[in-house]
Parts: sequence; C-alpha cells; structure tokens
Amino acid sequence: MMTLFYISAAVALISSVLAISRANAVHALLYTIVSLLSVALVFFILGAPFAAALEVVIYAGAIMVLFVFVVMMISSGPGAARQEQQWMNFRLWTGPSVLVIVLICELFYIVSLPPVTGPINMVVESKQVGMALLGPYVLGVELASLLLTAGLVGAYHLGKKEPREDTDK
Repeated sequence: MMTLFYISAAVALISSVLAISRANAVHALLYTIVSLLSVALVFFILGAPFAAALEVVIYAGAIMVLFVFVVMMISSGPGAARQEQQWMNFRLWTGPSVLVIVLICELFYIVSLPPVTGPINMVVESKQVGMALLGPYVLGVELASLLLTAGLVGAYHLGKKEPREDTDK
C-alpha cells in the first residue's frame, strides 16, 4: 500500500507542477483535474473514502467543470475553431492520459484487494470533527481561511472596474 501511496503522491506532484507551468489554460485545467484525482486516491489509500469521494465530486467534478465552461466562454473568439483543432492533437493529450492511466491502474488494484476484516468504526460525530479541526489541525484550518480570504480580496480587486475620468471637462 505504501508503494501505491507514493505513486499517487508522485502523480499529484507531477501534475500540479505541470498545471502551474502550462501557458495554455485548458492544459492547466487538465493537469489540475489529474492532480485532484490523484489526491482523491491518496485519501482513499489513507482510509478516508468519504473524503476521496468529496474530492472527486466537488473539486474534480463540479468546480473543474465550471472552470472549463468559463474558459470555453472566454475563448469563443474568431480563432476559437483553429485553437480547438490544435487541441485535438494526440501529442497534447499524452501527458494527462498517462497520469490518469497510472491512477486508474492503481484504483483497480486497490479495489481488487480483499476487504479489511475486523471492527471498523464508521460513525464520526460532528463533535469529533470539530475537536480535530480546532485542536491539532487548527493551524491548517486558519491557513486555509487566510488563503480563501486572500483569494476573495484578489478576485474583488481584479474584477473591480476603475472609474472613468470625465473627458468633458
């Protein structure tokens, strides 16, 4: 299992680096989706299938589809048809495809393993989650809230329209 964990982590690192280094927004989105799927597999390997499912459904599913639609709506100019033809090049899809194939092979291997036997406590109360988040993980929670606040402020300033100066004076 440790080997699968390290392979998934390596795929997450590689796809994350490729996501931030791509100049094309669609390629960056593809690598981001692969990164999110590999993080979901890491969660699954660590014994958190619910977190893995949330990662796939919320992040890799809903949010990334929203990003893809935004990119599609923004890039619908006169050269969009030519750009789409360039994206159909097989060479451009080899990187994400190889990483996804590695993740799918890992997932099939994990699912084919015999189930774990023994007592498993599947009930997690909200009090336990709150104690964990505000106990040993309080620094991570605060850093995440700071990052979200910085993103909100950045989005506000990027989307804010500057007042035009009157030229009639």
